[in-house]
Amino acid sequence: MRILSKTLPILLAFACATPWHNEPVGSEVNLAFTLDRNLVTFTTMKIDGRTGRFILASAAPRTAIDPSFANPRRHHLLHFGHKETLALPNATPLPLGGVADALIGADAWNGRAISIDYHSGLVSFQKLGIAADAMKLYRYPAEPMIEVDVDGRTMNAIVDTTSPDTLVLPSPRKARGSARVRIAGNDFGNVDIQYANVSHARVGNRLLSHFLVTIDYGQRIVGLWRDPRNPV
Repeated sequence: MRILSKTLPILLAFACATPWHNEPVGSEVNLAFTLDRNLVTFTTMKIDGRTGRFILASAAPRTAIDPSFANPRRHHLLHFGHKETLALPNATPLPLGGVADALIGADAWNGRAISIDYHSGLVSFQKLGIAADAMKLYRYPAEPMIEVDVDGRTMNAIVDTTSPDTLVLPSPRKARGSARVRIAGNDFGNVDIQYANVSHARVGNRLLSHFLVTIDYGQRIVGLWRDPRNPV
């Protein structure tokens, strides 16, 4: 993974609202969400015409649907609203234990970009791709990743919206600790983090929510823009 840009003009928040404020009308679809249990939970989305508890899974390549919610033998349709529908031919059946009816993975966005505005509670499905001018950008090879500085050591961390935590670091033992964390030039000071048996570091919603986050699944780029509306 490599950094593509190092600009992050905070004052643009007040002049332009967001880095993608000039998108042409009709080029994006806004999907409302709540941070239910600190997970990005869609409130207007439907699968096969049914509402449910659908959680954004930014790092998952495929959408997972609980077999108790929908017939696993059929192809599913994802409804964004009155006019937008996408097929989910590769959705996988997965028992989710009551946590969710579905985890919405990368396949739902058809190789295009999404932007997560934690402050406004909106995920924008961006048909024209990422707006790069005001963001710090990271190119990734597989799951969406960014660079994170932990106690002076730089590492790649998966952008994982199914994590309600701050940062999860690989460790053979599950424990909690504290580390000084910097992301995209922003120093968060000493942060309570988790250690767990994971293959890569994973950054969750408690830190991601301080940024406007864009993931372009087609170009394999993550963009971060420090949102001054969400103070550290």
